Amino acid sequence: MSERQGPVLLDVKNLEAVETPYQAAPVPEFDQASGAAMQRVTAVAARPRGWLSPVFWMATTSLVGLMVSIAAWDFVENLLARNLLLGQISLGLIGVILLVFATIILRELAGFSRMRRLDGFRVQTAAARSSGQRDQALKAVHGLAALYAGREELRWARKEIQEREAELLDGDALLDLAELEMMAVLDAAARSEVEIAARQVAAVTAIIPMALADVLIALTSNVSMVRRIAGIYGGRAGLLGSWRLLRAVAAHLIATGALAIGDDLIGSVAGGGMVSKISRRFGEGVINGALTARVGIAAMEVCRPMPFEALKKPRVTGVVKAALTGMFGKG
Repeated sequence: MSERQGPVLLDVKNLEAVETPYQAAPVPEFDQASGAAMQRVTAVAARPRGWLSPVFWMATTSLVGLMVSIAAWDFVENLLARNLLLGQISLGLIGVILLVFATIILRELAGFSRMRRLDGFRVQTAAARSSGQRDQALKAVHGLAALYAGREELRWARKEIQEREAELLDGDALLDLAELEMMAVLDAAARSEVEIAARQVAAVTAIIPMALADVLIALTSNVSMVRRIAGIYGGRAGLLGSWRLLRAVAAHLIATGALAIGDDLIGSVAGGGMVSKISRRFGEGVINGALTARVGIAAMEVCRPMPFEALKKPRVTGVVKAALTGMFGKG
C-alpha cells in the first residue's frame, strides 16, 4: 500500500482558539529567587540567646584555658630543667602570646565602650530634640564636636557650627545645623560602604552556584560592612563587637519589619521584567544585594549618633540602583 503524498489537512472549526507558542504560558519555575542567603544570615544573627549558651561557652573556654595554661607551665618547667636557654626562650614566647591576647581583649573592650558612647549621644540628641531646650541641644552639639575633633574631613563642619551657633536661638535649629554639617559627610561615606557590600553580595550570588558559599559570603560581607559603618560614625568595633552590632542590626530589621523584599523594589532595580528574562541566579543576586542594602541602612540608623531628622534616611531603592547599575545589563 502506497503512502499518501501531500499536505495533511486538519479540520479546526475555531482557529482563534488554537494556542500558538507565543501565547502559551511560561513554564513555571518552582525554585524562585527569594534572597535565601540573606534571610538565613539575618535569622542566625537575630536568633535569641538563652542563658545556657553563654554559660556553656564560658565554662568551656575557662576549662580549655586552664588546660592550656597547665600544659604550657609544665612544658616550660621541663624545658628549664633540661636546657636553661631554651626554657627562657619558650617563657618569653609565652609572654608575647599573653601580651597579644591581652591587647586583643583591651581592643574588644574599647570597641564596646565606643559603641556605648554612640548610643549615649543618640539618646542625648533625641532627648534634646524632644525637649526643645537650647541648653540641652547646645550640650549635645558640643559633645558631637568633641567626638569628631580628630576627624580632618569634618574640620570645616565644626568651624561652621562654631561660627553660627550663637545666632541660633532654637534647640531644633542647632541640632539641624549639626546634622546637616557633620552627618551629611559621614552619611555619604557610610552609603558608599553599603553600595560596595550590596554589589559584592549580588555578584558572588550570581556567579557562584553554591548555597553554602552564598551564606558565607553574605555573612562575612555584612559583618565587614557593619564594622566599617560603625567606624565611620566613630564606633570602630572589634570582632566580638562587630558580631554583637550585627545582632543589634538584625533585631532592628525584624522589629521594624524591614526585611521583606517586594516586587516593586526588584522591578525598579532590574528594569521591569528583566529578572524574569535571565537566570534565577541573577535574580537571587539582585535580591541578596537589596537585602544587604537594607542591612546597611539599618546599621546606619543603629550606629549614627543622632537620628535622621534634618536629613532624609537613604532609600533602599536608590542605594541598590547605584550599587547594581551596569551589573546585569539594561532592561
